[in-house]
Amino acid sequence: MEQTRIILCGACGKMGGNVLSLLSEDAEAVAVCGVDLYPKEIGIPVYTSFPCVQEQADVIIDFSSADNLKERLEYAKTNGLGIVLASTGFTTEDLAMIDEYASSVAIFKTANLSLGVNLMQALCKTAAEVLGEKFDVEIVERHHNLKKDAPSGTALMLAQSVNEAFDSKKRYVEGRSGMVGARESSEIGIHAVRGGTIVGEHEVMFAGEDEIITITHSARSKRVFAAGAIRAAKFLQGKPAGRYEMKDLLNSEN
Repeated sequence: MEQTRIILCGACGKMGGNVLSLLSEDAEAVAVCGVDLYPKEIGIPVYTSFPCVQEQADVIIDFSSADNLKERLEYAKTNGLGIVLASTGFTTEDLAMIDEYASSVAIFKTANLSLGVNLMQALCKTAAEVLGEKFDVEIVERHHNLKKDAPSGTALMLAQSVNEAFDSKKRYVEGRSGMVGARESSEIGIHAVRGGTIVGEHEVMFAGEDEIITITHSARSKRVFAAGAIRAAKFLQGKPAGRYEMKDLLNSEN
């Protein structure tokens, strides 16, 4: 079986290290090189920018940041590579750029690469459809103290899944402070907690009269996200241009 050749962007960071660790035991995929603003010895060539890359590859796994997104997308387009966007914190302009490039690049983008979180997403949508307007929905996400964006992309993804059950009529309220008045049924509350080394925890609470249903997911290691990125890279190899997400990968595997 032909190996999926990967360029790892953000190769020298923590997530890059997790990806490399898993790839060392994977016969179906290999990292041919890395790109990182702060290169160091990690066992593969590492370049400070994509124009410096010399190796041939099939897919980019991007665990860097939303900065310099256009450079990555342009490199993928020019060289016929797929790209797995595993970072978060994209602006509205970034998302528009991703949609634009999807006409000529195979782009895999999801707010969370964990299989468990994507199952949770489906469960939350089903719960919202069954429980309806009589249950208030509140989302709490917890992450480490170095995470820059809030609320998390995963929390917003979960909120969107719930909102689909209400024809996207709910509005998001990010935290509450002061005399905000009684909670309105049109709200989905989203709350961000930051502290310590929490990898990632998400809780969706459906609060009704005299009963509460809570769906939770807790990531105990960043390896779950690295494993998801590698699965996505293998899936993306040879795919035509377009937008892909975890449900496409899961459908292909089942």
